[in-house]
Amino acid sequence: MKKNLGVVPAVYPMPVLMVAAYDENGKPNVMNAAWGMICGMDRIALFIDEDHKTTQNLLKTKAFTVAIADKDHMDVADFFGIATGNKMEDKFERTGYHAVKSSFVNAPVVEEFPLVMECELAEVASTDSFYAIVGKIVNVAAEESVLSENGKVDPLKLNALIFDQFQHGYYVTGEQVGKAWNAGAGLMKK
Repeated sequence: MKKNLGVVPAVYPMPVLMVAAYDENGKPNVMNAAWGMICGMDRIALFIDEDHKTTQNLLKTKAFTVAIADKDHMDVADFFGIATGNKMEDKFERTGYHAVKSSFVNAPVVEEFPLVMECELAEVASTDSFYAIVGKIVNVAAEESVLSENGKVDPLKLNALIFDQFQHGYYVTGEQVGKAWNAGAGLMKK
């Protein structure tokens, strides 16, 4: 029997995304955003508040990057979620991390995170229910250490952080338990 929990954001897992953009002076700012998801083959949607420093920056530059946070960089990923660039001028500098300009968009790539999507601002969607930034992914770059033999990202090597909205924990992905578009194929024959 299920117990009623009331209204809670009950989606699990949620990604831990590092969204980065330059300000008007070329200074990088990075925020932690768990409320984001791929919304097309070359699109990512970020449900982030309009008043974030990073949001304001990417609206001005029309570009941003989205990195996947990993276990090895959990402390800094969490810090990027705790600290706000609106109140902390040296937020990025405190981490000792390195940002280089993307070759594809006017946005910083944080070198320490192993996987990054380089995006152009495609759309801003604002309703009474949500505010969303939609980016067109123009390039994805990954460290060779997270790639499999076939040149694709290996989730087990990536050690991507996932956020737990219930207990506010961070976890990493585990074992592969099946293949998509195959695990349920037997039911197609009934």
